[in-house]
Amino acid sequence: MPEGIREARTRPTRSETRRRVLDAAFAVFGERGIAGSSITQVAEAAGLTKGAVYSNFASKDDLVLSLMEEHAMARLTGSLAEITDATDRQSALLAAGAVLVRAMRVDAAWHRILAEYFALSHHDPARREGLRQRRREARDAVARGIARLSEQTGLRLPLPPDELAVVLFALSNGLAVESGIDPDAVPDELFGKVLLLLAGPQD
Repeated sequence: MPEGIREARTRPTRSETRRRVLDAAFAVFGERGIAGSSITQVAEAAGLTKGAVYSNFASKDDLVLSLMEEHAMARLTGSLAEITDATDRQSALLAAGAVLVRAMRVDAAWHRILAEYFALSHHDPARREGLRQRRREARDAVARGIARLSEQTGLRLPLPPDELAVVLFALSNGLAVESGIDPDAVPDELFGKVLLLLAGPQD
């Protein structure tokens, strides 16, 4: 078989390349910070060329925003899945909260990345607008998941899905900061207790 054909078949797909870049970016940004990192360093960590990174992400800002959006959606949709799988409302909400708190403990780098990018965007209108749009997209996706969850389980929502999505993001981020400062202040069951309070009486 010609060498070129073998190489073509072993070349990673676009989705595989994107995944490698995102994983490498998380490692590099988490260790060095966003401002202290470069696309070259991300490419080296991924074992790819800078061209491969730029073929998937328009800029370092685009890469950072994509990374944060993916993580936020994965965390919150994962907690919603816990509600769907549980047998009763209380255990469902407590399980969802525990998932979020455990994720905070192992994902401390994510919150440092978000905090740093928020600070970097403060005096940069383009960055600020990019962050705003990506967060809106992530919240919209979570809001749709909340609406589906309500329909499937009969759980009455204390707020419209879009507003509840904002509250969940805010709680997740705020508790993550407090947990980073003092882990003992945020026990595993705290988020679930707050979710139960938000849900209110269902009878």
